[in-house]
Amino acid sequence: MLDDLDRALIHALHIDGRAPFNRIATALDVSPQTVARRYRRLRGEAPLRVVGLPDPDRAGRTQWLLRLTAAAGSAQDLAHALVRRRDTSWVKLTSGGTEVVAIIHTPTAAEAGNSLLLRDIPRTSAITAVSAHCVLHTYLGGPTYWRRSADTLDEDQQRLLREQQAAETSYAPVPRQLTEGDGDLLLTLQKDGRASHAELARATGWSPATVARRLADLRAGGAVFYDVEVDAGHFGAHTRALLWMSVPPAQLENVATTLAGHDELAYVAATTGPTNLVAQALCRDPADLHHYLARRLGSLDAVHRMESSPILRSLKAASPVVTDPARARRPPAPDRARL
Repeated sequence: MLDDLDRALIHALHIDGRAPFNRIATALDVSPQTVARRYRRLRGEAPLRVVGLPDPDRAGRTQWLLRLTAAAGSAQDLAHALVRRRDTSWVKLTSGGTEVVAIIHTPTAAEAGNSLLLRDIPRTSAITAVSAHCVLHTYLGGPTYWRRSADTLDEDQQRLLREQQAAETSYAPVPRQLTEGDGDLLLTLQKDGRASHAELARATGWSPATVARRLADLRAGGAVFYDVEVDAGHFGAHTRALLWMSVPPAQLENVATTLAGHDELAYVAATTGPTNLVAQALCRDPADLHHYLARRLGSLDAVHRMESSPILRSLKAASPVVTDPARARRPPAPDRARL
């Protein structure tokens, strides 16, 4: 479990993932050395990682929620194959270890095609069932973080972080969109959203000043945001489930907005398919999940049908780039799945 200072630091990183340690220290009323030391410890033990990610709409990308069913002996190999791909995120083993759920990132342009959905999955014999749900709108998730991971700082501390961020920008950013020329910048941010301007300059071939301006412009335009990857178990959420719901279209907006305000949920999105609303619940234990499903979610009459899939293991988080060798190292044997 995290102590109050750990939680405050994580909350600060949710507000500004690239905030310098001295700025965070001012808001938390501790020394910059203490913040740096805590950050390094959380990186190693939580493990915590700040990542810079593109907004899908502004990057011309579409997200698909993929559900793959396989025999128990094959599901883990499928999951590890998906983890190694650069077009996937949020890879999870669910439903007794026979189902793999992942988000697939594809070009929105029709002519770009989709090798994973159209070619690689149909060729994988270990898969016994497939369903793909196009994510139409995200109500909670992405730039909007799970409330229970960001509930420590008071209003004055949050305002101070935001005011300091604005004051430290030496010019007025011009909102920009991502282009193909931002590929190296984005790849580096997906590995480490707190990479220094010097590190980003080496990766892109730009000057540090150009990097700083480009980051400010992309952030001002909402093209890039920063997410904090950390195991929800450190916040006491040990029981996790995906909730697949069917809601009449006329009531979808109201139900999704209501769910996005529930502290038990970390993700809410409208999708295509027979279940048109999906959510991720993070609860203390099975009894807490039951209480949420029976009382809070159960009170919504517009939810006509709901399927819950327990999450057994999360193998990949928000970033498509895995930097933990233990998650990406597992090489497939000759009879294992490749995607």
